[in-house]
Order: sequence, then structure tokens, then C-alpha cells
Amino acid sequence: MCRHGRFSGFVVGRQHSGDRCRTVTLRRHPPVVKAPRMQARITLEDVAALARGCAVLGTGGGGDVRPGAIAARRAIREHGEVPLVSLDELPGDALVLPLSGIGAPTVSHEMIHGEDEPVRIAEEVERIFGRPPAAVMSSEIGGGNGVAPVAWAARLGLPLLDADAMGRAFPEVQMVSMYVAGIPADLVVMADVAGNVVTIRPVDGLWSERIARAVCVAAGSSALMADYVLTARECAGAVIEGTVSRAIAVGRATEGAADPLAALTAELGAVRLLTGKLADLDRRTTGGFARGTATVEGTGDDRGRTLTLEIQNENLVALEDGRVRAMVPDLITVVDTQTATAVQTEALRYGQRVTVLAWPCDPLWRTPKGLETAGPRAFGYDLDYLPVEKIA
Repeated sequence: MCRHGRFSGFVVGRQHSGDRCRTVTLRRHPPVVKAPRMQARITLEDVAALARGCAVLGTGGGGDVRPGAIAARRAIREHGEVPLVSLDELPGDALVLPLSGIGAPTVSHEMIHGEDEPVRIAEEVERIFGRPPAAVMSSEIGGGNGVAPVAWAARLGLPLLDADAMGRAFPEVQMVSMYVAGIPADLVVMADVAGNVVTIRPVDGLWSERIARAVCVAAGSSALMADYVLTARECAGAVIEGTVSRAIAVGRATEGAADPLAALTAELGAVRLLTGKLADLDRRTTGGFARGTATVEGTGDDRGRTLTLEIQNENLVALEDGRVRAMVPDLITVVDTQTATAVQTEALRYGQRVTVLAWPCDPLWRTPKGLETAGPRAFGYDLDYLPVEKIA
């Protein structure tokens, strides 16, 4: 689905940001043969499947898909269907605008993004670069951040790039493929519902997270953000391609299925960790994140077993009797056992009948730099990463 495999080499190029130009070393990936892309545009009929797929890929985070789906439908009705384009369809110097909400999902349920934030960000980017963006990209395909870009693209009159920077959802700004690829994070533009626009010039990806998080908290723990504004040429090998189409395929997997859970598990190539009911939940919002733990007690064939999930916006680690069953950066998602609908961490409730699924992440995240950026130790867990297919 994407160009990311093992890092195999480097190429020296030029990184442009406004009036600055620096020489950088970018990791490049070997070319792969891509299957023909069948999805040419996002229609009203696609939104429901996209939302279901993004919810699954969100691993519990990325924001609620429902407001994004409502906004996407409204924007399509008002502005028309949104073209879905590949990098190959964009001129090499076309600016790609990666957009995502930043903040605690708890807050985003109550403080919904308005229609003007993407316009303000696009205007600021045009002021900095001297030309307007040519396409919108989701910074993370997981959760509402994978659905809302349809509305933002429609509002801006731009196509949506069939790619993202995670292949899932992650909670921190530097946890994107561009950072792993070695591209400097020297521009972040943020806008909030009050009309504030903030431009940040961080020295690296870690500082981009610290400063953007502080701005987000000041804005009420919810804001819209553009980071790593790149040309299409610079995106090649630095973003995860085909993920919008992938999300739609995941969402359609359960349509009309006699056994939605089995259909979803097969589509994902996932491992079923446990089926049971939510028995305990500890959840809190702090520092711009939703943190906590959730405990699932097994039922049926899994009776007598207990699975604990560690949460920071997303499900990060799954443990059974102290033994790790799956861990970040692999994907761990809680779904309704009957409908196979993903359950966001903010929507977890005592007594829910759920199944916990886990499956492999994009190969990008299993590289040394990927694990340093978004592996278990990046979140404070004293764990050596093991692939889910080897431990689950």
C-alpha cells in the first residue's frame, strides 16, 4: 500500500521553508510496484466507510470520527466531491498541507473545530511560502483526523492526498513519518476556534511537540495544526501512501457481513487478543492528553482471562497477567464484539462487550528510528519492542 519498507539509503536535497533553504539528508526508500488506485474521489457514499475505517486505524485515539463525518458530508454537499490524488498526480513543486487536530480527545468531543481554522492556516502558509497549498493531507489517518481532512479539503477547494504521516494515530507531534525520514520540523502553524493563529519555528521535532502542546493547552487543549508543509517531491518516500483508500477498504469490510468481527479481523490480518466485557476504567485528561488504563475480563471461551490496556490517547500496550500481548507501534484497537465498530478510548464504558484486536504497524515504525520515535520506550515503558505476530 505504501513506499515504506526498510530504510536503504540517503540522498542530499534542499529543504525549503519560507525564505529559508537548507541542505538536508533525507532517507529514501526503494521503489515498489503500486497497485492501480481505484478510488478517484471521496463521495457522500464513501464517508461512512472512511469513518469506520479511520476509527479502527485510530487505535482508540485520533479524535471522534462522528463530527468529522458530519462535517465531511456537509462540505461535500456545499462544495462538491473531493478528488483523491496520489503523489504521482501532483507537480513536484506542489505544496502539500498536512492537517490534523491536536489535543485531548476528551475536549474535542465538546469543542468542535469550526470551518475557518483550515482557511486561516492555508492563508498563513501561502503568506510564508508565497504560493497557496495544492493539496491537503491527513497527518494521521486514524480517528477523526482521518475523516475531517475531507471537509477541510472541500472547504479549501483542494484535492486530498491519498496518504498520511502515520498509518494509524499517535499522540505526539514528532511521531510522524517525516520526522523518521529525517526532514527538519522547522514550521508549525496552528489555529484555534477563537481565531488565533500561531506560527512556530522549532529547532527540531521534539521541540515542535513541546511548543505546539503548550499552545494547544493555552487554546483549551484543542486546536488545528499544520506541520511539515512539504512539496510533493519532498513527500516521496517520507509519507505513507495509499492510507485513505486503505481506510475506506477497512470500513467496507464489515458492510453486509454475516460475521462483522471475523470480516474485520481478516481484512486487517489481526490477532484477536481477548473477547470480554469492560470491567474497570481509569481515565483522566492531563497535559493535553487523555491517559489511563482499561481492564477487559474475558467471557465465553476467554472466561477467566484478563487483559489490561495502557492508554495515552491511543491504546499503547496490552498486558495479560503481566505478560505483554501487543505494544506500540503495532496497532491495538477495541471493537464492539457484535458490530465490529471501533470504540474510542473516550467512549469506553463499564460493562461494554468488546473484542481487542492487534495487528502489525507499517514497516517504517519497525526501523531503529521509528522505534526510537514511537516505540514503547518513547512512551516511558521499559519494554523491548517485539512484533505482535511473535508475541500475541
